[in-house]
Amino acid sequence: MTTDHLPTTYAPHEMNAAYQQFLQTYPTYARTHILDDLRRTDYKRLDEQGQIYFDYTGGGLHGESQLDKHFAMLRSKVLGNPHSANPTSLAMTDLVEGARHFVLDYFNAGDNYIAVFTANASGALKHVGESYPFQPGGHYLLTFDNHNSVNGIREFVRSRGASFTYVPLTMPDLRLDRAQLEALLDDINLAYPHLFAFPAQSNFSGVKHPLDYVDLARGKGWDVLLDVAAFVPTNRLDLSAVQPDFVTLSFYKMFGFPTGIGALLIHKRAFGKLHRPWFAGGTVNFASVQGHGHYLAPNEAAFEDGTIDYLNIPAVKIGLEHIQSIGIDVIGERVRCLTGWLLDNLYRLRHGNGRPLTRIYGPINTDMRGGTIALNLYGPDEKLLDYRRIEELANHANISLRTGCFCNPGAGEIAEGLTAEDMLYGLQNGADITLPRFVQIIQHRDNKSAGAIRVSVGLATNFADVYRLLQFIAGFIDQTNLNIGEVTFDIEGCRTIRDGS
Repeated sequence: MTTDHLPTTYAPHEMNAAYQQFLQTYPTYARTHILDDLRRTDYKRLDEQGQIYFDYTGGGLHGESQLDKHFAMLRSKVLGNPHSANPTSLAMTDLVEGARHFVLDYFNAGDNYIAVFTANASGALKHVGESYPFQPGGHYLLTFDNHNSVNGIREFVRSRGASFTYVPLTMPDLRLDRAQLEALLDDINLAYPHLFAFPAQSNFSGVKHPLDYVDLARGKGWDVLLDVAAFVPTNRLDLSAVQPDFVTLSFYKMFGFPTGIGALLIHKRAFGKLHRPWFAGGTVNFASVQGHGHYLAPNEAAFEDGTIDYLNIPAVKIGLEHIQSIGIDVIGERVRCLTGWLLDNLYRLRHGNGRPLTRIYGPINTDMRGGTIALNLYGPDEKLLDYRRIEELANHANISLRTGCFCNPGAGEIAEGLTAEDMLYGLQNGADITLPRFVQIIQHRDNKSAGAIRVSVGLATNFADVYRLLQFIAGFIDQTNLNIGEVTFDIEGCRTIRDGS
């Protein structure tokens, strides 16, 4: 298949007609015009370079004004490592602590939480996993719909003799099965510590899981870990209203810059339960080589290993101020409108024989869902079209989307009808098994997918973007036999053959 079928130009009158119809269906979109102004200023590079960006769940985009403010701060100040008491160190400490307090204020945490700066949400989750008092008799409850960094905590659980269970998802909406969740929450011995982890919003399907699960679990004696990495870029999190024990996030997903900084917010009632298995520079008040002992520093300092990314941390405050200047509710409403239009129109795409082009995983409306859409395309013969080839063609059209399992294998396995037997078959191929190889194996066996296409809408997305994406996907109507470049696969030998070698 060539790229000849892909639209390279768009008739302005057709797009304008679609836009007017869109406004009739989603009239509240007009109230988000501040983001159109920012698209022409802070995010003008998108249109200057002809880029169509649909990977906001992977990473947000920074505004130029954020960089201007941050670099002006760097140019105007002399700043040193905050682990000292000299003038440049103290100046830096003030900026870091100012950013820390701003984070807590932004999430309305009051005096209830401690904010630990980490490298990202994964680093925050690792802190919880290695420091939580898992032990025989204790339990870790998590959902099929979780990022791999949440799944990975189960390895700490195993190593300490505790147990873990996954809460199933309902089909086709990929929401948590509340009845089974309640039954699992009730099935514990309260003499031991138990941790329940779930995402406020799925990074696979965009499903928003009810935040009242926090109070439900806590009322039954559980500690709760809430992953908000996919939720907070477009939604308000009020930690005075919902109070999980641990909250994890990455700031670049909210506003693009800086990367390499996340946060673990720890409720003070739960802080004393965490016991670090090691210490590092910056985390101790006192350590001795000859005395073979150490005392950890109090509060957040006990978890901020080594020297924090101190020159970039002030950019977190700038980024949060940027979001505040727009209004998180404005961002959320724009994302809702554009996502709703995309869902409506993707669902309607049909081949000439009437069979659907798209299979959408998760809700097909905007009820309790965010701006992340996972889907696959199928030919008129109902055969799966290779999502890697679709990504390759999207690249030619300057469309940035994402394919794969998105570090959320559980949601993908349920959505795509993969069974435990399927997954064990893949694992039995040995440690060199990769997702691309497994995709070919499972498609060859059962015409199943092991992965999907993910498009995600964010604060700088406009109607022209979603219109052009829809035109691109509509270009696959009546298409068959998609192949990925020059790459073929030896299914039985499970090895890649490139260029015939």
